[in-house]
Amino acid sequence: MRRSPFLIALAPLAIAGAASAQTYGPSDSVGPIQITATVPDNICTIGDLSDGDNLFDVGVMIDTTTGLLLPSLSAPPKVLTGTQCGAPSQLTIAATQMTAQAFTNAAPTGFSRAVDYTATASGWTPVDASYSTGAAANAGASQTRDSGGSGQITISLSNFATSGGPSLRPVADDTYQGAIVVTLAAAS
Repeated sequence: MRRSPFLIALAPLAIAGAASAQTYGPSDSVGPIQITATVPDNICTIGDLSDGDNLFDVGVMIDTTTGLLLPSLSAPPKVLTGTQCGAPSQLTIAATQMTAQAFTNAAPTGFSRAVDYTATASGWTPVDASYSTGAAANAGASQTRDSGGSGQITISLSNFATSGGPSLRPVADDTYQGAIVVTLAAAS
């Protein structure tokens, strides 16, 4: 009786040993094999305009009773969504005056062919990037962000003024055009 418990205890070990002793042929392995990839730190994407429309429609710019530029002239802001940059970045805004497109002669006395304004890009950098078309210099047109990130940029127009002074009237023209360019690049 003393041998039975001992033989029963050894039986599972014998079965396990037989299973591990079975081989089906030679084996070989290699590795570890390293994997490498990169994410460039200079890729920035400016995003898309949320309304899909790349036109600021300012509408009628003058007070029709005086012919002078409206003091409350404005346009709804545009929002660039999906903006991203994986590194510190520089946001730059540039703009051109709104000028009469059909009236190309010199403006008569008391009139102007151009309207100045300030274009601002906000939401990406701690300080808004801003460009005034009537200014001699635009030191605030480029701003930096110290880290990568994603988000949106809001572009707005303000401070409309008749080029040459507030007493000048814009010449009659069906189309005044200007342009704004917003650039996002990895900071160097």
